[in-house]
Amino acid sequence: MEVQETRVQTDRVLTIPNILSMARLLGVPLFLWLILWPVFGGPKADGWALLVLALSGVSDYLDGKLARRWNQISSLGRILDPAADRLYILSTLVGLTWREILPVWLTAALLARELMLLIAIGFLGRHGYGPPQVNFLGKAATFNLMYAFPLLLLSSGSGWLHTLAAVFGWAFAGWGTALYWWAGILYVVQVRRLIRADSTAD
Repeated sequence: MEVQETRVQTDRVLTIPNILSMARLLGVPLFLWLILWPVFGGPKADGWALLVLALSGVSDYLDGKLARRWNQISSLGRILDPAADRLYILSTLVGLTWREILPVWLTAALLARELMLLIAIGFLGRHGYGPPQVNFLGKAATFNLMYAFPLLLLSSGSGWLHTLAAVFGWAFAGWGTALYWWAGILYVVQVRRLIRADSTAD
């Protein structure tokens, strides 16, 4: 089910929600550097990496909420928000797989979904359409994965806290992956309907 946006969009760039999304994007390379630092001989900085992830989650919640409350929904924001979500997911996949915290099969499953969506968006672009609007399932999937990754990072140690983090982390990862694919399939169905309608109109 699509999330229908009834508020007026703006073409403004420097809005508070957009600035939050831009800051979240800048945090992606910082997070990747922190999580991979031990791989290249540096000190373990998982605590700082978790902090960056937590701040990205807070900004993800705030940019959408403030955009709606202050009527600052913008065309740029509709691109920045999902772009930041995807980049955080991709960077976390790279980092956690490199650190051997995530299995390769899970990373492959999530990357395959991203590839499927990129192909669908490419077909939309050829027919003059922009990317499809984010739906509720897509946001729910991202929410689950953004909880799963910090918990799985925390589970890399030993002790009851790390064991508990692993249990909840894998639960969120399972639900997130299932919802991620479900949302992706709905996107593809939506793309197919748009292209079919476009062909019929011609």
